[in-house]
Amino acid sequence: MASAITASIASGDHLLVQAGTGTGKSLAYLAPALTVDGPVVISTATLALQSQLVEHDLPRLATAVEPVLGRRPTFAVLKGRHHYLCLARLENSTEDEPEDALFDVGDQPARGAPVKWLGEAGRLGKQVERLRDWAMETETGDRDELDPGVDDQAWRLVSMPARECVGANRCPYGGECFAEASRARAREADIVVTNHSLLAVDMLAGRHIVPPHKLLVVDEAHELADRVSSAAQAELTPESIDRAARRARPLLPPELAERLIEAGDLLAVGLAEAPAGRLTTGLPDPLQQACTLLDGATRAALEKIGDVKADDPDPVRKQQAKAVLDEISKTAQRLLEEADHDVAWVEKPDRPGQDRPGQQRRALVVAPLSVAGTLATHLYDDRTVVATSATLALGGRFDTVARALGLDLPTPPDRNGPAPVGTARTGTANPVAAGAAAAATPASGGPGWRSLDVGSPFDYPKQGILYVAAHLPRPAASGLPAAAGEELLALMGALGGRTLGLFSSRRAALQAAELVRARTDLTVLLQGEEALPLLVRRFREEKASSLFGVMSLWQGVDVPGDACQLVVIDRLPFPRPDEPLAAARAAAVDAAGGSGFASVSVPIAAVRLAQGVGRLIRSTGDRGVVAVLDSRLETARGYGAFLRQSLPPFWYTTRPDVARGALQRLNLS
Repeated sequence: MASAITASIASGDHLLVQAGTGTGKSLAYLAPALTVDGPVVISTATLALQSQLVEHDLPRLATAVEPVLGRRPTFAVLKGRHHYLCLARLENSTEDEPEDALFDVGDQPARGAPVKWLGEAGRLGKQVERLRDWAMETETGDRDELDPGVDDQAWRLVSMPARECVGANRCPYGGECFAEASRARAREADIVVTNHSLLAVDMLAGRHIVPPHKLLVVDEAHELADRVSSAAQAELTPESIDRAARRARPLLPPELAERLIEAGDLLAVGLAEAPAGRLTTGLPDPLQQACTLLDGATRAALEKIGDVKADDPDPVRKQQAKAVLDEISKTAQRLLEEADHDVAWVEKPDRPGQDRPGQQRRALVVAPLSVAGTLATHLYDDRTVVATSATLALGGRFDTVARALGLDLPTPPDRNGPAPVGTARTGTANPVAAGAAAAATPASGGPGWRSLDVGSPFDYPKQGILYVAAHLPRPAASGLPAAAGEELLALMGALGGRTLGLFSSRRAALQAAELVRARTDLTVLLQGEEALPLLVRRFREEKASSLFGVMSLWQGVDVPGDACQLVVIDRLPFPRPDEPLAAARAAAVDAAGGSGFASVSVPIAAVRLAQGVGRLIRSTGDRGVVAVLDSRLETARGYGAFLRQSLPPFWYTTRPDVARGALQRLNLS
């Protein structure tokens, strides 16, 4: 992998690398990065990997190469502005501002039930006072260094989103700004570690946040397109409009502030009437009227407020008011355009009581149908990109991920979706991945790229079994089918616990936990009953325990050893039919004559399934069974085999007696 990255640095070709758990991929890209003249940027999707790089891998690497380079390489972490304490915001934060402190999360308490929030305001006031004391001590202002931490509401009161910042030149605290200091450190470092969200914002904003660089390494690259899509997403809520009106009120004539409030009320009515889900026939009349009124009111308000000047009485508050009004204005205009490249939907809680008591969050949301074009335009210009993950070669080929990342293919892509079933998958360090071009210069003249699957140091056929319960009925209704529940009991009984249960819904996870608790003496930890880090720690330390949960457990849970020797997946993780973006993308492929299910739903399921299955083998000494209680992985023609080819090459069986026998032997050992 290090050799391939070195070759890409020399040639300028971009590189996709699939590197399984245990390959040491972070050192494989960090070592060549030190040969590049100028800073190198590493982007990760998760805080866990970012911490691993900064706290472990980079210090070890710096010590190892110092004798070779004759100096110690430097590195820095670059985060968004809202991660840093803002002295200007802190100066303006007082305990008598409960509106901004409590309701800046996007929601307000229902009328008639304000009493509990007064206690919240007092609690937040104490947290803000502690933040004031910390501001006198901290050298970085980085929230991650605050121990113990504060909740999100308190932090929002003392931090500044990038869009609301007036800039160092116009801010009275510009010379002491923690965020500006972090950027200055990043400009001087050899290696800059950032995250996909900030990388996405940087691309969309014209690439002026991350320091100029010639090499970008995107780790956990399977997450990048979704993070860019999230960064390009916008929404309107009645609460955000009310908050904007309150912030702008001191700068506006009363009648203009009332127009904003009226528009927010009209939006609330429209959202209450509209069903949740994708808007396939345009904006309903009430929502269109609300957006039209918002467009006019925000434009008038912005014109009235005018430019932010250094000699304004309070430039910080003026910029905050302008920023929220500008965001609402642009979002309303975007929704009114109803462009083919955008998807709009109404978002509501899945069930009553999901939000805080007395609150029901409702939003009108718009997001791009695809970000492949954005990535093609902004990700690859003037730099070499190395994208790596344990899950890039779906069905044994890189085609699907290459498309999603905006890379053209050397031959016209198959409009019917994933690569044909039967394509050989690679498991060795061969520079040419099966089905992908070794050196691809696309027919359309797009960026050239190479692909590589370095395999894994794990002996998957000897370390693990992939068991598919092919005898079970095809899953239908949501929840845990009775037959799947009995299969789960048999498997867990054979092993005696030590099970990670990955479920498709909270309802299924709850049903499974209740079933196992009622029918056995096994300890089951259920996501949601305690904080997730605490549950994972208990699962790791209490050897006979099991942990059940939903999608957030499918990646990022690292429990090597015999604490986790059975991973159970209740059904294939296809996107839900009511997921607006996935449904819209599938519909677009169908309309173009292809298969939306094959092109959209199957690749999403492949990545999720590979991430979930990957929870089992985390070291060379691990042993265990992955049990998939969805017969379609064996019986579905076409996509069943494609999904299996996207997984590590475990020893495969559909016989329940073989799976139970292996678990019993593990239990005895």
